[in-house]
Amino acid sequence: MEQKEKAEFDYKQLDDIIHSRIRLAIMSVLLSVDEADFNFLKENVKATDGNLSVHLKKIETAGYLSVEKLFFERKPLTKYKLTEEGKEAFEKYVERLEKMLGR
Repeated sequence: MEQKEKAEFDYKQLDDIIHSRIRLAIMSVLLSVDEADFNFLKENVKATDGNLSVHLKKIETAGYLSVEKLFFERKPLTKYKLTEEGKEAFEKYVERLEKMLGR
């Protein structure tokens, strides 16, 4: 069996903020749509309100997410968008995964 160039399997190099199923899903959705409201994320990530809120706050605290709160037809509306730092972190996360896979 021929051995490929040795891949780096150091899982510690993966970003802990992103490396959660729900946070990874949130960031993937936001990367594909530019910005989204809470209900759109909830529907696409398939998380409960409370669970989604906790993960959004963690991503926001890391500086990967911007939050805009406004009112639409007298109802509160919260919009989420990845920051440039968040986009770069996601790109780096994917690159590190690819490196682990030997790509």
